[in-house]
Amino acid sequence: MESISAFEIIKVGIGPSSSHTMGPWKAAERFVNGLKRKGKLEKVKEIKVSLYGSLAKTGYGHGTDVAILMGLSGEDFTKIDTTTIPDRVAFIKAMEKISLGGEHEIEFDINRHLIFEFGISLEFHPNGMRFEAFLDDNEIITVNYFSIGGGFVVREGEDDDEILNHSKVTQYPCHSARDIINNCKRLNLKVSELVFLNEQAWRTPAEIRSHALYIWGEIKECVFRGVRRKGTLPGSLNVRRRAYELSKKRMNGRKFDTADEWLDAIKDGPSDFNTVNKWVSIFALAVNEENASFGRIITAPTNGASGVIPAVMLYAYCFTPGFDDDYVVDFLLTAGEIGTLYKKGATISAAMGGCQAEIGVSSSMAAGALAEILGGTKEQVMQAAEIAMEHHLGMTCDPIAGLVQVPCIERNSMGAIKAITAANIALDEDPSGARVSLDDVIKTMWETAKDMNHKYKETSEGGLATIPVNVIEC
Repeated sequence: MESISAFEIIKVGIGPSSSHTMGPWKAAERFVNGLKRKGKLEKVKEIKVSLYGSLAKTGYGHGTDVAILMGLSGEDFTKIDTTTIPDRVAFIKAMEKISLGGEHEIEFDINRHLIFEFGISLEFHPNGMRFEAFLDDNEIITVNYFSIGGGFVVREGEDDDEILNHSKVTQYPCHSARDIINNCKRLNLKVSELVFLNEQAWRTPAEIRSHALYIWGEIKECVFRGVRRKGTLPGSLNVRRRAYELSKKRMNGRKFDTADEWLDAIKDGPSDFNTVNKWVSIFALAVNEENASFGRIITAPTNGASGVIPAVMLYAYCFTPGFDDDYVVDFLLTAGEIGTLYKKGATISAAMGGCQAEIGVSSSMAAGALAEILGGTKEQVMQAAEIAMEHHLGMTCDPIAGLVQVPCIERNSMGAIKAITAANIALDEDPSGARVSLDDVIKTMWETAKDMNHKYKETSEGGLATIPVNVIEC
């Protein structure tokens, strides 16, 4: 079995959903690029895109339609100015034209050419898409893609999906928690040191460190953007942003020009339990309010759970001694490697496993990573990750109105707090007495996912999602 880079699990993304926004965006880009490679782009006279399963049922709330339009237009979500997206979409809808890959303009009526197939699912995965290109010589090119969680995309019937393209055979394979512990014992390494060795299959040591610090910078900037923006989130729920007011209250109205200045003020302030608890929540809320607004975030391992890792990292930065750049690298490598275990052994897709596959996995990643930088043994790191997931098992994905807002945003705060608690419990115990291993809990999580009723898997057909929108007060 080949390995997945930790930086495939923790990476730059765009809101509001890795599976419903990032995945479809990438699929649309890949379809257009495929036409271009075959020399057929200029022959296209019509494009039709059909969305199935969860993509159809919650696609409007997740911005899947917007993602498809941007992907077909050849935009890169890691580089686009996200504030320009609404105007770009409005222009395509008004003109009823789209420029494929920014090169070939065709007629495109969103009501006729972008179809939400409610009630129909493709066999391989609930997040299915069908792209059809009609050429001027009467040839029709049809490709099915599946967005399988975390922004990963698989093309039906082929093995050239991006997971396989980016996977490698590493020097010390770690496909289970037991593999990690055994390799660490054999080499006398910490978990992060082992991951650092394996990551060199993709990057040089300098590049690994540089990329980790780049992600850390993006995390800080994302949180800072979130606490500086007020108003309401897009969509029918009219959810008000809370991170701005909460941060303003904690800072007594003081204003800051940079993220580092703001964070330094937090570090210099009170560190009692109540204060720390509130800041952890603010960090998580800030990220996920950005995510809900088509903002640029760090997917870890998904967008719906993108606030957990930043909140726990900023907790460590602000409230634990000695947090430096080395800790950043160790934290992200450990968290990412734990995420790969769930990717290979279960799922990180809410459409497959419910919210346990998103918030649960992110909390598990954060717990293990926090235990690592706080001096935990390899066994304690794995146990922290286990404890965090153990208390997310069975969590449903039931977004109201299909929006990644209620209950999704608050769940990130709860996932972060659980991660910190799990790490603290693990660090204070002898893991040899644990009755459940991380491998056990990953297997159990996958079995739970398979047993879970489909209506609790990001369909907006069960749980909180059945509450009428007009009774929600935000």
